[in-house]
Amino acid sequence: MREDGRENHGVSLGALLPTSIMIGSGDVLATSCTCEPRSVLPGDVFAALVQPDRDGHDDAREAVARGAKAILCERFVPVPNIPQCVVADSRHAYARLCQALAGDPSRRVKVIGVTGTHGKTTTSCLIAAVLEAAGVRASIMGTFGYSDGLDVDSHSETTPPPHVLAKWLARSEAAGCTHAVMEVSSRALAQRRLAGIELDVACITNIRRNHLDFHGSPANYRKAKARILRYLSSDGFAVLNADDPACVGLLADMHGPALTVGLKTRGEITATIVEQLRSEQTFLLQVGDETAAVRTPLVGDHNVYNCLNAAAIGAAFGIELTTICRGIESVQRIPGRMDRVECGQSFGVFVDHARTGDALACVLKSLRQVTDGKLICVFGASGDSDRPQRPALASAVERGADVAIVTSDSPRDEDPEQIFADVVGGFSRPQRTHLMSDRAEAIAWALGTAEPGDCVLIAGRGHEPHQQFGKHRVEFDDRQFARGWLYEHAAPTISAKAG
Repeated sequence: MREDGRENHGVSLGALLPTSIMIGSGDVLATSCTCEPRSVLPGDVFAALVQPDRDGHDDAREAVARGAKAILCERFVPVPNIPQCVVADSRHAYARLCQALAGDPSRRVKVIGVTGTHGKTTTSCLIAAVLEAAGVRASIMGTFGYSDGLDVDSHSETTPPPHVLAKWLARSEAAGCTHAVMEVSSRALAQRRLAGIELDVACITNIRRNHLDFHGSPANYRKAKARILRYLSSDGFAVLNADDPACVGLLADMHGPALTVGLKTRGEITATIVEQLRSEQTFLLQVGDETAAVRTPLVGDHNVYNCLNAAAIGAAFGIELTTICRGIESVQRIPGRMDRVECGQSFGVFVDHARTGDALACVLKSLRQVTDGKLICVFGASGDSDRPQRPALASAVERGADVAIVTSDSPRDEDPEQIFADVVGGFSRPQRTHLMSDRAEAIAWALGTAEPGDCVLIAGRGHEPHQQFGKHRVEFDDRQFARGWLYEHAAPTISAKAG
């Protein structure tokens, strides 16, 4: 019995994968599958995947010893007396099989996939809010966890492995959700995790430069992002950023309908910014011939783009403009995304997840527009990550901030001193930079230095509640620390001024 209540009578590998070559059997009826050899249970189909750290074909013998009934593979494996289904891409075949075993829930649930270098999390939350305002029951999967409409599960990956994706969609359907919103990472797209899912909407927020440590080149990264369009259903549509050259370039290859959003270039869904303050912004949202004012505490031009994406999807689903605006305005904050820390102090404090040069430059530009005094930035770079981004972070801060403080992020298994050196190498005037390895000390110094009218940005970690030093985890939340410091040190000053 599957989670949606339907009987699982098995899936024919031959019928599901018609271009496959069957060895040792005319067909295999799959009732369960896994790609982890140590997780194999008797009767499972074992999928041999080529992973970055190992080749699953080398695990076939162990899988059979544990009771696997067949091997899904890309080449013949020398294990006797076991049916083998040979395919061109075992990752794609495995993901497709996971969805089939779950009953292909995406054929009944409208699935909205959101990808892009920046803005996936905020856009996904805004889409879910617009749907909720319209009375639509929707599940959501992404950075903050996986909600099936009833329960929320935490997970370390934005877009999980295929078997988790299939389970989430099946649970969403069983919980009565008619729509599902999911963040889609470039890694997930490159690894074919969405195979078998039919997207009703593919939203690409922007395509910049990121994760070159995994993709190898900007071209490969762009190809991975564009892959989301392949999963659109026959009547699905795309939402693209008309102000982003890489997104515009995809329009020429689109075979289905697409909606464009824009602030600078004329898209189908546009906005005109009326007022931007440190605590909120107002813009006029135009959808077709209709225009409405939107006031949101999500500040910055990049958040207007996020709102436009949500509005475009809402409009395409037939939701009235007034309802779209109500949904957008209902989102008061996105944890760790331009997250304002307000304790009555006379200067601004924001915590943001920005961890690429491009994202950090965007956030600093937004804060510069609403800051009268100095812009102070505390930032660092995480370990085991894209090293070319480290000097890019420094360059963005040097251009966009008045005071730069380099501190620790999560070094993980890397030498913190090497990370510091990589970051500092991006400054043209490193002598003007403050280096403080202790993150608490760095944030405290920035807050203590700030004067009325200034703004402090604490960047890089956003909502994350801990730092990782090798195998040692340290609980540390930028927002909580900043709030505690402000209440302890700024509150007496505020009280004195009030008196």
